[in-house]
Amino acid sequence: MEVQRRDGWIEVICGSMFAGKTEELLRRLKRLEYAEKSYMVFKPAIDNRYSETEVVSHNNKRVQGYNISEEMQILELVAKENPDVVAIDEAQFFSNKIIDVCETLANQGKRVIVAGLDTNFRGEPFGPMPYLLARAEYVTKLQAICQVCGLPASRTQRLINGKPASYNSPTVLIGSEESYEARCRHCHQVLKDDE
Repeated sequence: MEVQRRDGWIEVICGSMFAGKTEELLRRLKRLEYAEKSYMVFKPAIDNRYSETEVVSHNNKRVQGYNISEEMQILELVAKENPDVVAIDEAQFFSNKIIDVCETLANQGKRVIVAGLDTNFRGEPFGPMPYLLARAEYVTKLQAICQVCGLPASRTQRLINGKPASYNSPTVLIGSEESYEARCRHCHQVLKDDE
């Protein structure tokens, strides 16, 4: 019996803020260039911290990409250009429609690389990420360094005026070093409203 080779799968890169998720995504894209594979990169329109037209890591590595306000736009753009690989950054900011988009692309034979926060500032699963993690063939969980004690950090600490945010703060707040720190399990704090 001959085994038929079939392409198409989902890879998820996850972790806390400052763990290097986007940098790892960009590293994988650079390797694709060496292999002469074509790719397209997408990010949610809400994430305009560093650029409107590029996916940019915290250490300023960047690649040209598309800002998407509606998940189905990815399928439309991919159908026009037919890349080998589709990369999606900051996937936690998309709705659950991104799950079907990723599944559709993988079933079409595309390598789909998704990067995003696996948990929000409360330490709870963030948006569509837990579903993408459950469906992915490959998962890479990155650690940052706790900015309090120096141990491996798996949590994102939101700060408001230098103090931990309240649990009831909005889940989505676009920011960087001014609003967030990487923290380990023991240094991560989420204040209840009565604290």
